[in-house]
Amino acid sequence: MTRPEYEELSSKIRYYNEAYEAGHSEISDYEYDRMMLDLKKAEAEHPEWRTPDSPTQRAGAPVKREAGVTVTHDVPMLSIQDVFSKEEVLEWVHEVRSRHSDVRFSVEQKIDGLSMSVRYEDGRMVLAETRGDGYIGEDVTLNASVIPDVVKELPNYRGFLEVRGEVYMSFADFEKTNEEQELNGRKTFANPRNCAAGTLRQLDPSVTKRRGLSFFVFNVQRADDPVYYESHRRGLELLAQQEGMKTVPGFEAVTDEEILDAIDRIGNMRGELGYDIDGAVVKIDRSSLRAEFPAGSKYSAGHIAYKYPPEEKESVIREIEVSVGMTGRLNPTAVFDPIRLCGTTVSRATLHNQDFINELHIGIGDTVVVYKSGEIIPKIRCSVPEKRPEGTVDYVLPHICPSCGSPVIREEDKADLRCINPNCPAQLERHLINYVGRDAMDIKGFGTENIRALIREGLLNGIADLYRLKDHRDRLVEAGIVGREKNTDKLILSIEKSKENEPDRLLTGLAIPNVGRTSARTLIRYFGGFTKLMDASEEQLREVPDIGGVTAEAIRSFFADPVNRALIEELKEFGLTLEAKEKSFSAELAGKTFVVTGSLEHFPNREALAELILSHGGKTAGSVSRKTTALINNDLTSMSGKNKKAKELGIPILSEEDFLKLLNGENAQEGEV
Repeated sequence: MTRPEYEELSSKIRYYNEAYEAGHSEISDYEYDRMMLDLKKAEAEHPEWRTPDSPTQRAGAPVKREAGVTVTHDVPMLSIQDVFSKEEVLEWVHEVRSRHSDVRFSVEQKIDGLSMSVRYEDGRMVLAETRGDGYIGEDVTLNASVIPDVVKELPNYRGFLEVRGEVYMSFADFEKTNEEQELNGRKTFANPRNCAAGTLRQLDPSVTKRRGLSFFVFNVQRADDPVYYESHRRGLELLAQQEGMKTVPGFEAVTDEEILDAIDRIGNMRGELGYDIDGAVVKIDRSSLRAEFPAGSKYSAGHIAYKYPPEEKESVIREIEVSVGMTGRLNPTAVFDPIRLCGTTVSRATLHNQDFINELHIGIGDTVVVYKSGEIIPKIRCSVPEKRPEGTVDYVLPHICPSCGSPVIREEDKADLRCINPNCPAQLERHLINYVGRDAMDIKGFGTENIRALIREGLLNGIADLYRLKDHRDRLVEAGIVGREKNTDKLILSIEKSKENEPDRLLTGLAIPNVGRTSARTLIRYFGGFTKLMDASEEQLREVPDIGGVTAEAIRSFFADPVNRALIEELKEFGLTLEAKEKSFSAELAGKTFVVTGSLEHFPNREALAELILSHGGKTAGSVSRKTTALINNDLTSMSGKNKKAKELGIPILSEEDFLKLLNGENAQEGEV
């Protein structure tokens, strides 16, 4: 691994750490664990690369102070070192036993939730805190007080006691919460862990109480009464005797066989529990011995976590549904017997295209192995040939569109089948959703249900019909399709205002394959508007920066279609802006690429600064690479991943002031550009 690759990997892991602590993990534990192993390997080979803020040296992610009141932990809340094979478990056990032959262990469920410690003084709960970065967390006492499993009073305990446990959400509470979210038109949660994290960090305890959280205590952090701390299992047993206190399920073990048997028994429970676990924790029972086996600044001493492989289950395909996407693409979806994976019930997964179906030999009646990508999206890993029923054959996608009956084609060198009818009803809904979206025409007041209702009423049969809705105002108000008078008038006004949008937004809204907002801007800037763009040849289109052959072909095909040209003419008659407004463009930054990061002082947002760069012939990118001319960041001393990478590659870092001086012909402070 090279130094730039190491820096990029470190930056990615920091990002995923912050997402995880905030309650919206974006990759699976398995994928994250593999990335961490790669990072550790790189640091072992190049110890000079490792810094104190490396992800291998810190637990969790820094607490965002605006999220809540922060608190410094009395006892650091560090992570547990993960291992991925039983051989690694036994290697660690034998090391412990080589020093203490009479050692006993505890093997416990590793609950998939978020860590929280609770402090008691003379039997009364005084503080509950999240892990945060392992040293500083958030005060969540109010929310913890409404979790039934968090005991508020310990009548028989005097002195100081701090316990640590895992806040989690049961499958039943998770499904109930998501049903409530759907009913109220809000975004649903991806999995119980994300939901639990978001719920614990709510500012309103009534929301936390309504959704329902649970809590298992898995460790005594500190205790004035030594009986609670001398033996781990004995401490948990004493806590379990307190009314309402739940402690993590586990087993005592001494021999290798007992330890491995306990790991297997816990693993076999995964499908039967009412909550998620993602591993088994092996702990030294005698607390005084743990400090002899440290695992580094990030991990607490005296225990390890065996991580189970990603959960997979078999199911039988009962049906294959084929829908049509916005660009006419046929999307096959397998419908199989419901199974539980990573805390949710799943019964559907994409089959991508005909090549994927053929490669995995999938047909109706086949048994398939299903897993979750990122522990969120169900996917099919393979079929099970030995379980294929007699007479079952590989599924073949239809040769006509299931929505409109028009022919479908497979483009050369591509795997997808597409409906060639531009007026296909199935495409219409998705075309309109894209057209009114924020990245395209940004017409406020439209939702998917509104669009569907207008299509059902026969008021929307194409993009141009949006601009005819004002002629049906009274009908819209009477039927209440998008609301009554106030909402209807606001929607009509928003549609009318969209006519003033720059033509690159209109081009984005047309949903030409491979033409997103960035490439739309480039095209409009290059051709000046639709007049020249519509008549451009493929050769001319390929001359545009960052427009390749496939995109050029898609653009040319779109504007060669008489139906599409008629649409553009109709939109022109409605008064939409098809040509770029006169602006003073220059080429001072031609051939230069900038990356913008951090907060800004002279511009309202990054898009405004990017627009200025484009207007002077430059380009913007989302990440730093060897092709980057300069990184624009007001915090020149920041230890962010982008700053580090820029310094590693010798790329100048400019403040906004530096950049504006550059435009005025002055030298930037951080170096020549």
